[in-house]
Amino acid sequence: MPLTGGDIFALFDMVVEKNASDLHLTVGRPPCLRLSGRLRNLKLPALTDPETTALIEAIIPPLKREELRRVGSADFGYAHGSKARFRVAVFRQKGHDAMVCRLIPNKLLSFEQIGLATSVISLLDRPRGLLLVTGPTGSGKTTTLATMVDYINTNRDMHIITIEDPIEYYHDHKQSLVNQREVGNDVPSFSEAIRRALREDPDVILLGEMRDLETIATAITAAETGHLVLGTLHTTGAARTVDRIIDQFPPEQQEQVRVQLSVSLVAVISQVLMPKADLTGVVAGFEVMVMTPGIENHIRKNETFKIPSAIQTGRSLGMFLLDDHLWDLRAAGKISVEEMLLKSQNPRAMREKLGMPSGS
Repeated sequence: MPLTGGDIFALFDMVVEKNASDLHLTVGRPPCLRLSGRLRNLKLPALTDPETTALIEAIIPPLKREELRRVGSADFGYAHGSKARFRVAVFRQKGHDAMVCRLIPNKLLSFEQIGLATSVISLLDRPRGLLLVTGPTGSGKTTTLATMVDYINTNRDMHIITIEDPIEYYHDHKQSLVNQREVGNDVPSFSEAIRRALREDPDVILLGEMRDLETIATAITAAETGHLVLGTLHTTGAARTVDRIIDQFPPEQQEQVRVQLSVSLVAVISQVLMPKADLTGVVAGFEVMVMTPGIENHIRKNETFKIPSAIQTGRSLGMFLLDDHLWDLRAAGKISVEEMLLKSQNPRAMREKLGMPSGS
């Protein structure tokens, strides 16, 4: 029997039951789950164009349907009753509609559960500054930021404003007051939202994405003027993150931005997500850079290539490189050698450390 729109809810139930991270729907292939980082077809026939469209139409809001037709893609959040929430991306490909639904865990996780060093907690007690969580798409940045917001919400008396597209984790008011604004529904853009946020008496601002120059510039200004700003970038490694921010600005402004960033940046946490060695789930690998006078000097002098060495010598301050954390995860049997090399910043050095030929 062909699938109908109502079958999307049975597919969502399957995602929750199997604890998959994503559901993929595209013409010419059966519905597909991502389990422990691997794509697995469900035992169903390949989807047809009418079936795929019906499954999408069952959950897409009218405004997002219009956006899909107008620009070829749209993102939104969807609550599957009380069972789960999904971050949904719909898009056109080869003239057909396709959809990817990412499962957002109902339960906020602790620092221990996501595998992030508890030394990072002290950074959240800073009254001001820019704290960045970076990594490729699907690396768990949103979950890490949600854990940070929940810690502040539970332990501090703050006004927290989150700016997201879409809202993924819902935060109840605890000790803090939390207002969550969704781009496209509550406010037209990230840049408009953060500009307005500065007039809304915030203590903490979370930016789900720093996607343009105006947003980045306003975030740096907010961090300088007495707010703790949590943000994300699609970069891997602290040095590349600093370079990426500075490169967003015109050459004549870059020296000034280096000075601003050296003063406002609190820390950069980079992360990747990998299948566990036994394929029973996923595990995160992290790099942590905490601002020190030495790193501040490297940023100001445009010597970001020296940042990795500064991180290596700063272990007593809770800093460590991604490759060192990957090595520790492999040594503990949590990830495979192949995953370690795949996610490593310097796989050649890793191979040499393992006694493998550098080209293998």
